[in-house]
Amino acid sequence: MSTTLADLKKGEKAIIKEISSNKVPLKLLEMGCLPGNEVQLLQLAPFKDPMYLNVNGSHLAIRLDTAKLIIIENVTNG
Repeated sequence: MSTTLADLKKGEKAIIKEISSNKVPLKLLEMGCLPGNEVQLLQLAPFKDPMYLNVNGSHLAIRLDTAKLIIIENVTNG
């Protein structure tokens, strides 16, 4: 089973490994959600949706369903 952005805990960092679906909005790709980029979970809303992330210096919020489509690796504590 692959680890996804939805599995991150607050403060953890990871590297985006792959985007597993073409259902990820183009806007996220344009803002840096691309394989090889670092991502850190900054904050969670109630029920983990949405997730507030730092992706290569850009802050953005994504829905939990979308986070489950982004596979990550090298999860570490921030």
